[in-house]
Amino acid sequence: MTPPRPLADRGQTLPLYIWLTGILLFAAIAFFVFAQAASARNGAQSAADAAALAAAQDSRDELMTGLQNAVGQDGDWLKWLRGEGLKGAGASAAADRLAADNDSTVQGGAVATTVNGFPGYRVTIQTRYTVGKSIIPGTQARHARAEAVAVIQPRCTLPSDADPKKSVHLVCDGRPVDIDPEHFLPDDLPDASVLFSVHLAE
Repeated sequence: MTPPRPLADRGQTLPLYIWLTGILLFAAIAFFVFAQAASARNGAQSAADAAALAAAQDSRDELMTGLQNAVGQDGDWLKWLRGEGLKGAGASAAADRLAADNDSTVQGGAVATTVNGFPGYRVTIQTRYTVGKSIIPGTQARHARAEAVAVIQPRCTLPSDADPKKSVHLVCDGRPVDIDPEHFLPDDLPDASVLFSVHLAE
């Protein structure tokens, strides 16, 4: 027959249970706060990525318009294929729209930059929402911030002897494209995605 446990032993385990329960509760709260912050950071980064891509896509459209006009007016259209001549007038507005769609605000507009010689835009955003209320002071009023850079990269390989006044045979990411200024129609140009890629900088 097993003798009963002394009352003193039972009394000693109670503080241990309370201590362990406190540790587990603190760990759960800390995990929740970390998850809140991670969610806010992920949302901010998604908003920054979308805004930067929107700015770059707007400028890709500008390149296509410039290319179309230059070929039609017997201008130097080859520079547009190289990604030159960008003014980016609508880039910041495009970034603002996408940031707003993601409940965020662009800080300082879409800033023109270059990555490996290619034009692009750097965008910094701040979320309109906060990290959220938690046991850590200040999180209820703290907004998440993130930054992203999007690049416009020409896909076409230009012949070294290309002449903008003559027909030019291009290879755009493996796809042949011929542009003849003397017999040019706007519909002759392929989709913008064939001539230029838009992607986030690594």
